[in-house]
Amino acid sequence: MPEQSNDYRVVVFGAGGVGKSSLVLRFVKGTFRDTYIPTIEDTYRQVISCDKSVCTLQITDTTGSHQFPAMQRLSISKGHAFILVFSVTSKQSLEELGPIYKLIVQIKGSVEDIPVMLVGNKCDETQREVDTREAQAVAQEWKCAFMETSAKMNYNVKELFQELLTLETRRNMSLSIDGKRSSKQKRTDRIKGKCTLM
Repeated sequence: MPEQSNDYRVVVFGAGGVGKSSLVLRFVKGTFRDTYIPTIEDTYRQVISCDKSVCTLQITDTTGSHQFPAMQRLSISKGHAFILVFSVTSKQSLEELGPIYKLIVQIKGSVEDIPVMLVGNKCDETQREVDTREAQAVAQEWKCAFMETSAKMNYNVKELFQELLTLETRRNMSLSIDGKRSSKQKRTDRIKGKCTLM
């Protein structure tokens, strides 16, 4: 399927086993699988309405392996927004995001106008290695938003993608969460056109 110019491309990065695919599948299909299947690269699409026209939210689920640097660079150069996922049960998974973040800055020049979310997945687990405050400090240093999620418990999954689109300043975009919107969203919808999940 050829890429359309009105595709909005979101790229999901993170170490192997942190739950990138689980987050994407929970969002796109509403499913969760307990078994771990390593990803090379998968792309998922959701049609959203955007300022009274249709565009596609294209989510690229990347490999957790560092074996494919050319694919990584291509994903960054084509991406409009980025989700950097680590597991709260693995400090190393947070540290591994550093070089990816630096590569995004190197390729994009700056992340000031680019939506970037640092995501601590598996927040339902009790054996934490990464404290919430520690992750918030990293997000502050990287000038990006931070959120904790659980793909398993379906906690903050749709909210993650909603927040990512809210960070987009070049377009007016929004997801409708289960057909409901907050009063803040309703007010801004009246002010200017918004995107909604169809």
